[in-house]
Amino acid sequence: MEVTTQSPHTGLKKGLYLLPAAFTAANIGMGFLAVLYSLRGFQAITQNPEGLTSAAQYFNWAALAIGFAILFDTLDGRIARMTRTATAIGVQLDSLADVVTFGIAPVALAYSWGLGATISDQSSFHGIAVFVLFMYLMCGTFRLARFNLQAAKDSGPEDDAAAKAKKNFIGLPIPPAAGLIASIVHFAPTPLAAYPPTQAKVYTGFLVALIAGLGLLMVSTIRYRSFKSFGTGRMTIYPILFIAGLGMLIAYYSEYVLLILSVVFVTHGPVWYFLRFVSGRRHEMPKAEQIDS
Repeated sequence: MEVTTQSPHTGLKKGLYLLPAAFTAANIGMGFLAVLYSLRGFQAITQNPEGLTSAAQYFNWAALAIGFAILFDTLDGRIARMTRTATAIGVQLDSLADVVTFGIAPVALAYSWGLGATISDQSSFHGIAVFVLFMYLMCGTFRLARFNLQAAKDSGPEDDAAAKAKKNFIGLPIPPAAGLIASIVHFAPTPLAAYPPTQAKVYTGFLVALIAGLGLLMVSTIRYRSFKSFGTGRMTIYPILFIAGLGMLIAYYSEYVLLILSVVFVTHGPVWYFLRFVSGRRHEMPKAEQIDS
């Protein structure tokens, strides 16, 4: 009689493949909630007199949902690499999740919080603002498609491809772009419609310019430093202390800390590029082998 034995780790290995997918699903869920909260906030603006207070609460929840989505998006990739459970379908699912959470959700939030109630539908500026929002979504989608194409061309294992991308990103990744929009709303959740008309239009103009700039940075060839390898090398106490301290600061001063982190990440690529350009070392930058979302 032939006896087949099954490795005790087989079931555990199958379960590990579900972990990255679970975090990706949580990412999609946060994007879904962000869209719903943005719609509820826009609806609350028309309610008086408590409408603006309720709208600010909804917009803040939408911004926080995008922030948690960034956390889940970071964890699913790290867990997949740590457990060696990265799959081709996981790459595709992650990109589709990013389109929803970091493409559609911040567009809905920016329109509801800053554009929809401050610009007349009949004005030409409204059409320009809507076009800019659409181009932001298209630029983010294009960047994700560019990553998928590069990953498909790679002949080696996906773990090797991920190892090549640890140092630099080409173009601004879409999660930090959405994170900057969300951190601004989290810092000042009161909708722009609550400000005096002239002041609201000025803020709206800055918001449209910012979104246009983020879209251009996503499709640019400016290199951004990747922090994928942070804390994954030789175990030392310094990364642990840094993460613990940063987490404590976010817990108590999230409005300021998240905004500062977002601004620093989004601007460090152009600043790095400019400094190397003026120093004549623009072509000496390490070549990025891979494009990541």
